[in-house]
Amino acid sequence: MLNQIDKISGIGLHLDLVLRKIQDAYLRKFDELAVDMTIEQWVILHRIFELGEEASQREIVRTNFRNRATTSRIIGRLENKGWITKTRFEGDQKRFKLELTGKGQSIIDKVLPFAVKLRKKAIDNLNVLEFDIFLKVLDQIGQNYSP
Repeated sequence: MLNQIDKISGIGLHLDLVLRKIQDAYLRKFDELAVDMTIEQWVILHRIFELGEEASQREIVRTNFRNRATTSRIIGRLENKGWITKTRFEGDQKRFKLELTGKGQSIIDKVLPFAVKLRKKAIDNLNVLEFDIFLKVLDQIGQNYSP
């Protein structure tokens, strides 16, 4: 596909097309599993799972690459679905603690095995060297746009 797109003017389009294919695969899997969830909700729910006892709204905002308002809305939706709770850390009233509920943990248990398979699918037919080069190229493109 890249040979069909001008190497300079089409790089953003190409990255966007690939990202959309990945997102569509996740959304199809959520649908197959009968889980009403967006990509953004999955990313944050999974991050809360990864952080465990230390999951805070501040840490999610810091590592999520989205602004605070967007992240807060997504967290609110997860809370409304009953998948997480949002309380204050004991002894630190400035930070919100985020915890999975039983329902949230069941969503993780249901989706995570398939999410791992989808992540692995991204590197099908790539050897280690090709994947390393791919990551280096992406990093360099990102650095090219850093202030």
